[in-house]
Amino acid sequence: VQLVESGGGLVQPGGSLRLSCAVSARLSTVYAAGWYRQAPGKERELVAAIRTASDQDYADSVKGRFAVYRDNAKKTVDLEMNNLKPEDTAVYYCYIQPLWKGNFCWGQGTQVTVNL
Repeated sequence: VQLVESGGGLVQPGGSLRLSCAVSARLSTVYAAGWYRQAPGKERELVAAIRTASDQDYADSVKGRFAVYRDNAKKTVDLEMNNLKPEDTAVYYCYIQPLWKGNFCWGQGTQVTVNL
């Protein structure tokens, strides 16, 4: 299984970015998908997870600003990020969890930098 992220970059505070993750496997049978991030010197943390359109989880720090989408037909997992803050600066990793309580498959990561 391959996951390839795109859409990262440099953005000013208050700006927006949309990350996209292309998944090589059949996404419709995957239990969960989403995004983690890791800032320098910090542990990797969950940003957003999606099982269905009505079953999602978000880190408290991004609620109301970020939204995760899953398109099973296109086999993509997107992360819409609005009102970005410097503390959102990190490498963002896409993941899928094919089975409930199963292992994760990871993308290679994409850098997001929020700075003037």
